Amino acid sequence: MATRRSTPLLKQLLTSRHNLTSTRSVTYMPRPGDGTPRNVTLIPGDGIGPLVTGAVEQVMEAMHAPVYFEKFEVHGNMKTMPTEVIESIKKNKVCLKGGLATPMGGGVSSLNVQLRKELDLYASLVNCFNLPGLPTRHDNVDIVVIRENTEGEYAGLEHEVVPGVVESLKVITKFCSERIAKYAFEYAYLNNRKKVTAVHKANIMKLADGLFLESCREVATKYPGIKYNEIIVDNCCMQLVSKPEQFDVMVTPNLYGNLVANTAAGIAGGTGVMPGGNVGADHAVFEQGASAGNVGKDKVVKEKKANPVALLLSSAMMLRHLQFPVFAERLESAVKRVILEGKYRTKDLGGTSTTQEVVDAVIDALQ
Repeated sequence: MATRRSTPLLKQLLTSRHNLTSTRSVTYMPRPGDGTPRNVTLIPGDGIGPLVTGAVEQVMEAMHAPVYFEKFEVHGNMKTMPTEVIESIKKNKVCLKGGLATPMGGGVSSLNVQLRKELDLYASLVNCFNLPGLPTRHDNVDIVVIRENTEGEYAGLEHEVVPGVVESLKVITKFCSERIAKYAFEYAYLNNRKKVTAVHKANIMKLADGLFLESCREVATKYPGIKYNEIIVDNCCMQLVSKPEQFDVMVTPNLYGNLVANTAAGIAGGTGVMPGGNVGADHAVFEQGASAGNVGKDKVVKEKKANPVALLLSSAMMLRHLQFPVFAERLESAVKRVILEGKYRTKDLGGTSTTQEVVDAVIDALQ
């Protein structure tokens, strides 16, 4: 008896469900990070910058990423960052940037440094890791270099005392040191990293780097589940090129971080494939992870053979920052698939492909 009545009852339930669905008046409202389109400030920059940012634009369009770019022409020979660019980043909270050339000497300050100071982008993050299919001298490299971005030798406090004598001040504060240490340990905790290494030269700069180490030690006590150790910067460079797999998260003052990040990038496959970003409390600027001020050689620009991989992976970081993890995963997987297959690679990775050929291959690999 129960069997005979089950079929009409099932039909009734399905009919009722269909009627409820067809007459439902409340529509689904997407939340931020759940499909809501976001505006992003775009600075193509100098040299290879327009090539690699153009690559990102094409890939974003191909996968229908919910991102719209506000593009601004900015060049490294400008004296200051245009006001409208700063206002755009403050409004959008996020920026994607190509390289900006920094003139050598001449009293012209770096626009890259200006941007970090203006927006208080206190943390520079560069992720250096092995890409499957890309041969390197060392395996099992997966290093995150977190660098204090607003003070140290990059404070720009220089003056000529007397003709022929220049004084350059290195500024280290407890506030900035604690802030970058907290960022490093919080990053390690949230990303299931096991160790944080503080890089210093406190054996010589006992007060400045000593204050940095003191701050790191205080923060480390609040994260008992994460191993903490310290290493002098010159020994760090030697250890990086001999046993890079021993490092996990590295936290550094400003200048050391620049050196360490570029060394780690070279070990893991080159600056052309390493993503990165500069993050503050309210804003984030994503760019090529290492050698962000390197705008490439004229020949590379003329032949249109710049490697777009670093900025593509940086844009995946940006998508994850915007809470679009599915799009970030699709982009990262497509880039890694192209690297693994090895058919389309630019000269720095041992190939002969143009930027556009790599971009086309990534778009074809999107799933």
